[in-house]
Amino acid sequence: MKILYAIQGTGNGHISRAREIIPHLQERGQVDTLISGIQADVEPGFTVNYRCRGMSFIFGKSGGVDLYKTFQQAHLKKFFKEVRGLPVDAYDVVISDFEPVSAWACKFKKKTCIGLGHQFAVLNEHAPKPEKSDVVGKIVLKDYAPVSSGFGFHFDTYDQNIFTPVIRKKIREAKPKNLGHYTVYLPAYSDDKIIAVLSKIKDVQWQVFSTHSTKAYTSGNVQVEKISDAGFVLSMVNAEGILCGAGFETPAEALF
Repeated sequence: MKILYAIQGTGNGHISRAREIIPHLQERGQVDTLISGIQADVEPGFTVNYRCRGMSFIFGKSGGVDLYKTFQQAHLKKFFKEVRGLPVDAYDVVISDFEPVSAWACKFKKKTCIGLGHQFAVLNEHAPKPEKSDVVGKIVLKDYAPVSSGFGFHFDTYDQNIFTPVIRKKIREAKPKNLGHYTVYLPAYSDDKIIAVLSKIKDVQWQVFSTHSTKAYTSGNVQVEKISDAGFVLSMVNAEGILCGAGFETPAEALF
């Protein structure tokens, strides 16, 4: 059986999860992988058969996604060229982890595409919902990478096709210690904004993993490191606490 596993390349959580899932898929057949997006900071650690620009979300520096830059970087003509050129018909199974090139290629060619990821759990009618509905956010979750059916990950099994988080082996097998520092991962904020706030809290040592810096440096009680999977895991498992965005992978690993 030939399997295409397509992974969202914005941020690092999707790629980190893929490292755990791919060996299980390889037990079922030949696995090719695709990564689209231009905002990942870690190396995959597995063979990538297709690299696409896709439709990447661009992190801002003041919190959240920068919609203007996201639109600027869209390159729709190139995106549709990638969609048309992806040979999804050559595969028995196509799995999309919130990855739009594979999802739209399957949609146009009327081929089944299986969704895998937190987004599909959020859309489930039995999953918790905010008091105020975000119409734009719901449209993005539903139509950014449309799939035939989905298997979701959430903090609880709210439905039969929702599963608890995939926790990386290196996290599961780690022996945590408390060395007193706080690990910080806020990719949608600039280093300056983070340092301006954290430096006011003098009695805490902060280890900030930055998507904006190419080298490590220290500013008072704030230590800034460039993104490194091994470095981040080491910092996190030895931390007093973790300050991160309300995404999914990092909070799930922190809770674990």
